[in-house]
Amino acid sequence: MAIDVDKAKALRLAPVTVTVERGRLRFFAKAIGESDAVYSDVTAAQRAGHPDLPVPPTFFFSLELERPDPFGYLDKLGIDLRRVLHGEQSFTYHSLAYAGDTLIVRPRIVDAFSKKGGAMEFLIKQTDITRDGELVAEATSTIIVRNPEVKA
Repeated sequence: MAIDVDKAKALRLAPVTVTVERGRLRFFAKAIGESDAVYSDVTAAQRAGHPDLPVPPTFFFSLELERPDPFGYLDKLGIDLRRVLHGEQSFTYHSLAYAGDTLIVRPRIVDAFSKKGGAMEFLIKQTDITRDGELVAEATSTIIVRNPEVKA
């Protein structure tokens, strides 16, 4: 099924407000194999000049999973999760975030297109992460939808 580009761009995704917790940052750092104590030990972070544990660079991706149905927007667009692949993600950082910060995550779909005669469709989602109204980071993710019934 082809992604309706106009419907995708018009879809409103609710913002999510998240307070970053130290325990979660420690868990994330361990999960990604981060060995720098700055990400898990408050004293080490403060010695390095941080007020608290800093947020590891790719942590922002996990914040979007805080909503009750993080992939519900795909269902609203008629996209079968069994056909979805993670294509790419990138981040633009404007400032550091720390444990204790309350962040607002605002995702929106900015583009959709197909390749190989519709066998592969791409959905581009841009997410702004703010703290107290100031932009902390921008995350861009590309989701690929395979359409095996389309022969390219």
